[in-house]
Amino acid sequence: MTDSLPGSQEIEAQGDNLFLTLPKLIPLFFLTTIFFTNFFARIIASPLMPSIEADLHVNHSQAGVLFLVIAAGYFVTLAGSGFVSCRLTHRRTIILSALVLGLAFVATSFSNTLSGMSIGLLVVGMATGLYLPSGIATLTSLISPQHWGKAIGVHELAPNTAFVIAPLVAELFLSWFSWRAVLTAVGATSFFIGVAYAIWGRGGDFPGEAPAFSSIRALFHERKFWVMVALFSLGIGGSVGVYAMLPLYLVDGRGMNLSWTNTVVATSRIIPLAMSLLSGWAADRFGKSRTITMVLLFTGLLTVLIGIVPDSWVVLVVFLQPMLSVCFFPAALAALSSIGPASARNVVVSFTIPLSFLLGAGAIPTLIGFLGNRGCFALGIVAAGGLIMAGAFLTRYFEPRARR
Repeated sequence: MTDSLPGSQEIEAQGDNLFLTLPKLIPLFFLTTIFFTNFFARIIASPLMPSIEADLHVNHSQAGVLFLVIAAGYFVTLAGSGFVSCRLTHRRTIILSALVLGLAFVATSFSNTLSGMSIGLLVVGMATGLYLPSGIATLTSLISPQHWGKAIGVHELAPNTAFVIAPLVAELFLSWFSWRAVLTAVGATSFFIGVAYAIWGRGGDFPGEAPAFSSIRALFHERKFWVMVALFSLGIGGSVGVYAMLPLYLVDGRGMNLSWTNTVVATSRIIPLAMSLLSGWAADRFGKSRTITMVLLFTGLLTVLIGIVPDSWVVLVVFLQPMLSVCFFPAALAALSSIGPASARNVVVSFTIPLSFLLGAGAIPTLIGFLGNRGCFALGIVAAGGLIMAGAFLTRYFEPRARR
């Protein structure tokens, strides 16, 4: 045993130019698969929401609150995930997340009331919140730092693939079954993937760092931390937040039928699969700050256009918007990994992401749903786009200190 930082010997031993070796690709794709299920569980309610609204007799505001509930659960456990990983190790924390998520989603499928649905989705959010800090810590311990942008770009294929698959799965199941069958299938899949990782997965066999008060206080006094919280809030809002309410907006605000809406939303996320990998390369080549600035600026502009263009143009803009919104995360996660030492990386992630997800994936859909319930769906979309564009000017407060 040595007293070096967790994962540091793995990085040094693997060298600088071995990113594509099989021992690295197997755990990388295993983590990507787990992340896919984790993210899929958080967004599948979006294409199902018109059916859930009709079945449970809820309005647009209440539908938006359900996404806030998921974000709240995610916030709680993501912020406290260090207390779990420091006792279980990152590997066991990942396994726990997958197993609890599976059981919670199966239980949620039996909900018959809005309150029951809210409780179930709260637990789902809590289960998914355990993964990301341990997943990122495990991933960055297996890959050398100069390849983090590319490795995280591969990892980010998970949410981008989930954006494509979720509407298609929803449409397929709704053709034969109810929305409850979708939740049951997702829950069972997560449970079995957790079992598979427990048997065959590797990496993350080191504990995380519990968020001690002194480290939390130091982190909260770090300007880069609060800038990243704001940037992630807007980046998540442009991707997950807008996506969450997009099917309802297209059905209710634009008069499209649900089947066509799910097809449009699903196919609009195919090209972003390649964009995620490209953005990982761009972050390494042009710099994280510059990449984040351009992504937020144009993502916000296209989001505004979704709310104001004529019906004949809205499908085109819906296709263009996610092509840029997904490019935010490889650069932003790589920037986030540069805050603090490697041993405390999971603490930085576990406080940045929950605050950001609560705002971006919780508050923004709630705002859009609130305005949509009052006949102003388009205004909600435009307001979200304006906020995202404003985030492009925040990177100036991150870059100078990063250079020093």
